[in-house]
Amino acid sequence: MITSPFSLPISERIKLVEALWDSIAHEQAALSIPLEHQKELDLRLTAYSKDGLKGRLSHEVLADIWKKL
Repeated sequence: MITSPFSLPISERIKLVEALWDSIAHEQAALSIPLEHQKELDLRLTAYSKDGLKGRLSHEVLADIWKKL
């Protein structure tokens, strides 16, 4: 008899989600990225490589956000 996942205890549902996610991660090579997305990713990676700015620490970004709120 098939049981609804919603009737499982939370801990069991978490294990189920983890198992599903792991199975997806193992098969991610089977997922194809649309050509437009790949081109955009390539453009962004190239721009990132050329840019002298390599980002900021998260606490700095969050501090700036909080100042604006």
